[in-house]
Amino acid sequence: MFKRYVLKKLQKYVRRYFTQHPEVKLVVVAGSVGKTSTKHAVATVLSQRLRVRMHEGNHNSEVSVPLAILGIDFPANLRSPFAWWGVFRAAHLRVKQPTDVDVIVQELGTDKPGDIAEFGKYMVPDIAVVTAITPEHMEFFGTLEKVAEEELSVSNFSRFVLINRDDVEGRFANFETNPNFSTYGTTAAAEYRIEQQTLAGGEGFKGAIFTPEFSQGFEAVVHVYGEHSLRPVMAAVAVAAKLGFTSTEIAVGAALIRPVPGRMNILRGIGGTTIIDDTYNSSPAAAAAALQTLYVFDDDNVPQRIAVLGDMRELGAESQKEHEKLGQLCDPNLLSWVVVVGPDSEKYLAPAARQRGCQVHVATNAITAGEFVRSVTEEGAVILVKGSQNTIYLEECVKILCDLTEDTKLVRQSESWMKTKTDYFNSQS
Repeated sequence: MFKRYVLKKLQKYVRRYFTQHPEVKLVVVAGSVGKTSTKHAVATVLSQRLRVRMHEGNHNSEVSVPLAILGIDFPANLRSPFAWWGVFRAAHLRVKQPTDVDVIVQELGTDKPGDIAEFGKYMVPDIAVVTAITPEHMEFFGTLEKVAEEELSVSNFSRFVLINRDDVEGRFANFETNPNFSTYGTTAAAEYRIEQQTLAGGEGFKGAIFTPEFSQGFEAVVHVYGEHSLRPVMAAVAVAAKLGFTSTEIAVGAALIRPVPGRMNILRGIGGTTIIDDTYNSSPAAAAAALQTLYVFDDDNVPQRIAVLGDMRELGAESQKEHEKLGQLCDPNLLSWVVVVGPDSEKYLAPAARQRGCQVHVATNAITAGEFVRSVTEEGAVILVKGSQNTIYLEECVKILCDLTEDTKLVRQSESWMKTKTDYFNSQS
């Protein structure tokens, strides 16, 4: 009851904020995967000209979203009415005071059907970005069609929609209800697209960007790795173009985009190795794309490729099929070792990879995975580490493999997270 009261009050303040400050633009980011990278990319490009509010972390739930939009932190004591009174006081001042931002970039998350629609009760985004439709929370959604219906429902209350042409299948077009939409991506079918080539030494991509606003195209250099990492960049390009940015401003902003920690971040490994740190989360589409990125490293310069793969979460009844599919993507001609962590990876992914002819090692946890990889790694090897959070924590595997100076780039290193992980690893010993 108290939570419902707090939520209604916060929603009221958000409505009042945009009524009082209609000049402030709201950009929201929905989708199964890629929301945080897209949010950061959009904010980076827009910051070239505009004042941007973007909360770090995953402030995308029903209570955290209005707080993030208003730029107010959670109270220290969530159960204290006095603490929430302080929040309401701050929200009241935020509404009454002159605005300190020009645009707000906000993630919208969903755990079950109907969550996205709730956001539409108190906001009207100027632009909504839909990053992907892939399996998520399948214990609640059941089918991919239900996921698509949920994620694309953001169209129902947004003024304009940008859809990732590469990661949202055309068969879900019936769920797109807003006629004001465009697509972005890395294929020629997208209205906002990049024609790219890989830069040497893992430095990213360069290429020509084409948009309806700049049909002749313009050159850009983007410092991300993996073709799928270009899609958040193109979402940022599309948002900036829709908001009237020049091609020069967009190119400068795109060149400043860097990988978010734990998301296709290239790190220096011990012994001249290279680590692809993709440990924030794992899903079928993202894991497959990460493997393909590992495969493109040049044979002449890479004596060894190793894939460390952790369980993909929230797949429900689809878990066996999706882990087997990922195992079947493991190519023995390109991988020296496949190292798996987690019960579903051991049960489903590992046998599929072995059937293809891969050398597979089953590790009990992230720590033992890192120790094993260290024992078999050759100088110059490239190691992909792809995992999720709860009980997987493959960033701790990366910590064993990377140069000490790279520790600051890892995910889940706060005091609270380290206590959670220490307790978990100690329980296994």
